[in-house]
Amino acid sequence: MATTVEQQPDIAPDQAGQQLLHELARASDSSATARKMKLAYLTTEYPKASHTFVRRELRALEARGHDIVRVSVRGCSAVVDPADLEEAEMTHLLLGGSIVGLVATFLRVVVTSPLQFARAARTAIAMWAHSNRGVIRHVAYLVEATRLFAICRDKNVEHVHVHFGKNAADVALLAKRLGGPSFSMTIHGPGEFDDPRGYDLGRKVEESTFTAAISHYGTAQLRRWVSHPHWDKLKVVRCTINEEFLSQCQPLEQDTRQFVCIGRLTGQKGQLLLVEAVGLLKQQGVDIRLVLAGDGDMRDVIERRINELGVGDNVQITGWIGEAEVRHLLQTSRAMVLPSFAEGLPVAIMEALALGRPVISTCITGIPELLRDRENGWMITAGCVEDIARAMQEAVETPLERINEMGVAGHERVARQHLASTEAARLESYLLNFSDRTE
Repeated sequence: MATTVEQQPDIAPDQAGQQLLHELARASDSSATARKMKLAYLTTEYPKASHTFVRRELRALEARGHDIVRVSVRGCSAVVDPADLEEAEMTHLLLGGSIVGLVATFLRVVVTSPLQFARAARTAIAMWAHSNRGVIRHVAYLVEATRLFAICRDKNVEHVHVHFGKNAADVALLAKRLGGPSFSMTIHGPGEFDDPRGYDLGRKVEESTFTAAISHYGTAQLRRWVSHPHWDKLKVVRCTINEEFLSQCQPLEQDTRQFVCIGRLTGQKGQLLLVEAVGLLKQQGVDIRLVLAGDGDMRDVIERRINELGVGDNVQITGWIGEAEVRHLLQTSRAMVLPSFAEGLPVAIMEALALGRPVISTCITGIPELLRDRENGWMITAGCVEDIARAMQEAVETPLERINEMGVAGHERVARQHLASTEAARLESYLLNFSDRTE
């Protein structure tokens, strides 16, 4: 396995980009003698703008010599990134062809493999009994599983890796029941942890060859629903960031009072309380500017609250923006703030720290595994407007030199934990280890 940045001596931020590129090259070289696998990557929607970490992971595995078939339950209409457009051309959609073709595949599996189909059908019924998603959806999962089974058979796929533990994982499990390949999963949260019984998480983990979580918090949650003999299947493989963020780390030169929040405008991200905190700071005579980078179903509510509090001059909503614009906003802001109520481990936090910007975020889920209070940012209490305001005021009053020191600490921590090459090597070791056990 490749030597990680954690094993290297401390390096200055302007040297980190080149160091990380060397790490990526060494990681690819180190896999030269590893057995190569024919894998399928399965997600519910692929490619998707908010799931670029999946693309980075599978491409890093390809760089290590593995052959990967992209499979998605359905496509995503809002694809604009050139890399995602390229991925879309290579992706097999379970629901992308004609209904006639899907039904024909289903009937062919029923006729040619009746015993395996009966076994898969019994599993689908058992999963439906735990779920609140209805019998029709589970019939659909069974139909989709016959399509996945056919793709894996035609492409000689030996193993399926699934991102997210919801319906795509149901499909992978049912395809295995049909006589298809083994499967593993990456669980992100928080969605899977909101309804672990409904998603039948315990069954999926126990049926998997291994299950990765993106944080130690994630593995702890999974242990609640998995019998002890299967705990050794639980691994940590972290999400990764675009190496461009690491290579463009620069100190903040202008003593700005701007903060940026990056993410979908939804209830769980806490932007509404963030606007409340800006209003509170304005009442106290603290002048700051907040940029909400993103869009979502809470936009109208947030805009109304901005008007009610009279902070229209302090808060801007950009709508959806590209990766280059995100980098520019982070580079020109004093800190990134994300007062979420529920998360896995947000990529936006990784990106901000990679660029050398401190982060203000809540002490929930996997976030404390990356963010350290007053070392590379500020930890706040979820749901507490006063705590958000306190941290933002402290960040404004912190000298610029100290802000940059915190930025360096954050950059180095991300480089140690979230580099695509090292996490791909870690995932590869689990894939090879568990596939060797099943041979």
